[in-house]
Amino acid sequence: MVLASSDSVYNLTSPPGPLQLLLRKSYSIGAFAIVGFLLARAISASQRTTSIFVIALAVGAYSLVIEVIQAIVGSHEGLVSNTIDVAFGFIGGYLGALIRERLA
Repeated sequence: MVLASSDSVYNLTSPPGPLQLLLRKSYSIGAFAIVGFLLARAISASQRTTSIFVIALAVGAYSLVIEVIQAIVGSHEGLVSNTIDVAFGFIGGYLGALIRERLA
């Protein structure tokens, strides 16, 4: 979460130009898919089961925590962008859990 709230990381991963927002938002889905995959794998390794939806909610909640931390440290994004980020966290978590289920 330290990286997610770092201005240096934000500037490094946000090249100037018209596609900057699209690039950042699209790779956030991939990053959250990895989190969802790993969470689903960890839950499976603990001999527990849960639905893909619950994993997606957990990753979405994790994304929400990141957004709150970013707001506390002075994020440059607004409420609409924050909401989209949390939704993409949910979507990424869902995709990651779905991939884990298909590979199991």
